[in-house]
Amino acid sequence: MSGKKLVGMTLKTLLPLALGIYLFWYFFASMSPESKTFFYTALREANYFWVVLGMVLGVIAYFSRAYRWKYVLEPLGYETKFWNRYHAVMIGYLINLTIPRAGEASRSAMLYRSDGVPFSTSFGTIIAERAVDFVVLCSIALLTAFIGFDDFMEIKRQIEVQFGGSEQVVASGFQWKYVIYGAFVLGVIVFTYLFFFKKSFRDKFINFVREVMAGLFSIFRSQFPFSYLLHTAIIWVCYLAMFALPFQALDATSQLDSGAIMLGFIAGSLGITFTNGGIGTYPLLVGLVVAFYIGDTHPEGQAVGNALGMLIWTSQTILMILLGLLSLVLLPRNYSKEAENEPSELSGE
Repeated sequence: MSGKKLVGMTLKTLLPLALGIYLFWYFFASMSPESKTFFYTALREANYFWVVLGMVLGVIAYFSRAYRWKYVLEPLGYETKFWNRYHAVMIGYLINLTIPRAGEASRSAMLYRSDGVPFSTSFGTIIAERAVDFVVLCSIALLTAFIGFDDFMEIKRQIEVQFGGSEQVVASGFQWKYVIYGAFVLGVIVFTYLFFFKKSFRDKFINFVREVMAGLFSIFRSQFPFSYLLHTAIIWVCYLAMFALPFQALDATSQLDSGAIMLGFIAGSLGITFTNGGIGTYPLLVGLVVAFYIGDTHPEGQAVGNALGMLIWTSQTILMILLGLLSLVLLPRNYSKEAENEPSELSGE
């Protein structure tokens, strides 16, 4: 690995991690001693039956994701074992907790090692999968914003104040979107230069896109498109239930309606994109949403919201770490041609 790539990889890993650690510290530092007492009491008195039940549904979602993967691999001519797909999925989740966005690449690498599926081919199917999941998440977000638009905008304003410094800063009109736009334009310029003036880069890029598109369109070539959509529905219903069930673990949040839960789900999903595995951001954003809904009826709404956010994030993270480590141990190390003749599915899959 060249020095530039090493530096880039290091920054990509350490900067989000540093932000997450800072927000994790801020998560506790922003609470008063009285709030911390409420926070720990809520965690101690929570009904963990609902948390465990949510984790069980999380496992079902992971199984369904691994099963769904076969519907886009088979049209490309690759028969793979269920457990190898599952282990690759869980290892990908584990890697994402340490190196953001590296899980997809490691997932492809693991399936190549166990079943011999070319990296670019399986990576294309994962990109297609991410596109489908992104559409589902955006649909949930739009539906949530439509149902509770006023609450959505007020929570957005509170988040801007929380991380922007003050009401005046938010009202002044300065927005980080201009920095993002600038970075995007710079990236387009660099890419354009490399594409038109560096033949090796252009050839590699075109070949990579060709393989990715093959994976993307494999969804439409699948013999079972409705089965693919069914598993997509199962995955997201389980994700939503995995998030919603812990609300029943705390008395103060057990009566919140579906609108509050959906907004909390979107906030948590947004938090995961900022730091490694949502460390710091996930419980903080979920806590803000919950506090918004119970702040008028509970003397320590923020502490209770923080407790629920931490409860959900911790349970999901522990589940992914344990299952990911187990998959690292169980995934076959070397692909062999003889493996192609072995039964490839679980329970007649």
